[in-house]
Amino acid sequence: MAPQKRIGLARALSKLGYCSRSRASTLIRAGRVAFNGRITRDPESAVRMQNGRIGDQITVDGTLVGRTPAVYLIMNKPRGVVTTASDEKGRKTVYDLLDAALPWVGPVGRLDKASEGLLLLTNDSVWAASITDPASHLDKKYHVQVDCIADDELIAKIIRRCADEISRQRSVLGAGREHLSAKAARLLRHGEKNSWLEVTLDEGKNRQIRRLLEALGVRVLRLIRVSIGPLRLGDLEKGATRELTPEEKQSIDSKIPKKRGL
Repeated sequence: MAPQKRIGLARALSKLGYCSRSRASTLIRAGRVAFNGRITRDPESAVRMQNGRIGDQITVDGTLVGRTPAVYLIMNKPRGVVTTASDEKGRKTVYDLLDAALPWVGPVGRLDKASEGLLLLTNDSVWAASITDPASHLDKKYHVQVDCIADDELIAKIIRRCADEISRQRSVLGAGREHLSAKAARLLRHGEKNSWLEVTLDEGKNRQIRRLLEALGVRVLRLIRVSIGPLRLGDLEKGATRELTPEEKQSIDSKIPKKRGL
């Protein structure tokens, strides 16, 4: 029999697929969560878990919380939509695009407001963490429109030399040194004034492609994520969401290093 583990109450609610950990903390502090029949306002109250199952009774507003069936979604996020549950500026969020009948799901990683394309959402926090874990090294491909005619020299800088140039610039500004580069890049097509590139990353630094190209004097006009590992955006309509097929789920799971524990 697997040994018992103890995790915080807020984390337990998240693992059960009820809500995000931050939302759970808010509910707990508001006195809306009971733990084994008693109200607790401590998000870190220790909950017993064994073989992925809760060993204590948790209720929210008097309703018993059980494990919600896992949901795995792909969204084609439109430009101008933010990937947060709510926005203090009143901007449209990805939750405005979801079916109200769905259980709570959270974004797996982020796409910034100006970026588009493939966004994963799930209520399986363990799976989400495995996707975003740098150790997974899942390739993420982006189609990027830039305001210049890209040549071989620019492609080479994106892949190899750009990191050194950025480091020098950041050092001069007193911001420290940061290594930024792409795993791969290639020219897709070009017109008279701009080009489309395919850029591949295997890490997820904040606004990595935009900052990388900006350091090279190149402006990003559009940025669309088209794949994560074996998952493809395909012809999913902008703003639409669909469930992963069993085959898609299995294909990405096979790329993730197995870890023990929750």
